[in-house]
Amino acid sequence: MAKAPHSDDDTPKKKRRGASVMAWVLLAMIVGGLGGFGVTNFGGGTTSIGTVGDRKIDVNDYARSMRQAMDQFSKQIGQPVTLQQAQAIGLDRQVLQQVMDRAALDNEADRIGLSVGDATVASKVSAIPSFQGVDGFDRNAYREVLRQNNLTESSFESGLRADTARQLLQTAISGGLGAPQTLTDTIAAWAGEQRGFSMLRLTEKSLTKPMPPLSDADLQAYYKAHIETYTRPEAKRISYVALLPDAIAKDMPLDEAALKATYQARLSTYVVPEKRLVERLAFATEADAAAAKARIDAGTSFEDLVKERNLTLEDVDMGDVSEKELGDAGAAVFALKDPGVVGPFNSSIGPALFRMNAVLAAQETTFEQAKPDLALEQQLEAARKEISGKVEAVDDALAGGATLEDVAKEQGLTLATTDYAPGADDNDPITGYKGFRDAAAKLAEGDFPEAIVLDDGGLVAMQLDSTVPPAPVPFDKVKEKVTAAATAEALAKALSDEATRIKAAVEGGASLGAFGIVSRTTQIDRQGVVKDAPPAVVEAVFQMQPNDLRVIEAPGFAAVVQLNSITAAPTTGEDATALREAINVNAGRAIADDVMALYTASLTASAGITLDQAAINAVNTQLSN
Repeated sequence: MAKAPHSDDDTPKKKRRGASVMAWVLLAMIVGGLGGFGVTNFGGGTTSIGTVGDRKIDVNDYARSMRQAMDQFSKQIGQPVTLQQAQAIGLDRQVLQQVMDRAALDNEADRIGLSVGDATVASKVSAIPSFQGVDGFDRNAYREVLRQNNLTESSFESGLRADTARQLLQTAISGGLGAPQTLTDTIAAWAGEQRGFSMLRLTEKSLTKPMPPLSDADLQAYYKAHIETYTRPEAKRISYVALLPDAIAKDMPLDEAALKATYQARLSTYVVPEKRLVERLAFATEADAAAAKARIDAGTSFEDLVKERNLTLEDVDMGDVSEKELGDAGAAVFALKDPGVVGPFNSSIGPALFRMNAVLAAQETTFEQAKPDLALEQQLEAARKEISGKVEAVDDALAGGATLEDVAKEQGLTLATTDYAPGADDNDPITGYKGFRDAAAKLAEGDFPEAIVLDDGGLVAMQLDSTVPPAPVPFDKVKEKVTAAATAEALAKALSDEATRIKAAVEGGASLGAFGIVSRTTQIDRQGVVKDAPPAVVEAVFQMQPNDLRVIEAPGFAAVVQLNSITAAPTTGEDATALREAINVNAGRAIADDVMALYTASLTASAGITLDQAAINAVNTQLSN
């Protein structure tokens, strides 16, 4: 069976555990439409994955939380995530900690008798949008949503009651916590501080002596010293047969009549009438529009009228339009030779003024001009159909024991061999196809070749011949790269030596400007960016004292930096107030998160915890199916 190409990228991002307690989890599950996991009884009568004190950790709570976390992470990276990928980044441990924390809080709420009444639960249930009908709360909708999520009314309401009690407990422990004034002051002073500095950037032209050219012996020595860089990784020697649309398209016959028909069907893209870039501002009445036009004639700008209507230029932009598309205003707009405003004219949204901003000339591509592209498109499509007709035959032949050589001869495919190493610079062009790379990555010794359809409709089948061990790429093949790298290294060393010499001279009394053009930055904060300079410059500046000198080096960069001034963070003004408020909110939130983390850890430790690893494994097994 032919394999379709697919995608497999994963870029895991770890989440911080700051807000480990997820309040209203059942409520959020319903409102967010995440749906239930659809599991009830793992391991026969197993209903929990463990206990914290007297409180069971519900097996479905863990399952739903795990599924929810995986779904959220999938949206984050833009593709489905497997259980193995989730476990590799510790997502399962984060979820387990979250459900343990919830159970610890529930256990403590039970211990101290904290709960909420039926009226509170009923009020919260009736306020959930998913349960609303035309006239408000709809009990039938309520039951149906719960049924779809494998929940009963009693279980959902019990969960909601527990969530509410848990929220009350959280609020009692961490609600209202703020950052101490000293902490806010310290962070504000650190974050708001600004510095001024001078920078002399060095280039090859800054050198007092030109760099001598590198000899072949120098290049050979660099090559040997960095041989791991020029060693080709382990590769798979793969024999393959392929038939690609580009390779046979030129041999496909052309249908002149079909080409002309395609041209006519797309005539609007080949023959574009003269157009105008137009904006339209509509009014309630023609009198209002006429009054606005009189104001424009008297000197008011079109932009001012747009602003008065609480609109933006994007709101009134019509884009590029033809005379016909403008209706009654078409003739007047197209009569303008230069930008201007005309109207009022009737439009689909009422009396309006029209501003013409630019003239777009008509464009025409003749059939003869379009023919080469249309012909190639037709031939490529014919080639894809030709190849598609061979897929089943190739698959059948391979399944029947035919060799790649036999298939190449019988079906007109190209037979070739390549040493494929993921990421290698010298891989053959065929490895540019993702379908080829995916199949090659999975290819193992003894695998039988099978037909694979590539993204462009091409066909390939392959087999593993052997594994090629890592080996240095011959010097002659990488000499150009070696030369570039060795030259860059030699230049970096020369610039470093020159920067050190200049720094010593300035420390001895010379002026930094005596050695070249110096750029000066009067004020910059810790988040600032210096154009064409690495972040190391700003990092160094904030470690220096006035008049200090430093040599800053980074790949392709060398400079001598001198700190000129330190400006303390402002303590008054709108910006300073906004900064302090943001610091206070964020620091307070972080403190509250830490307090809750410590509190739940203390509750867990005092109540005692037991986990049923078999039940956890059962959930994970179902998640991986």
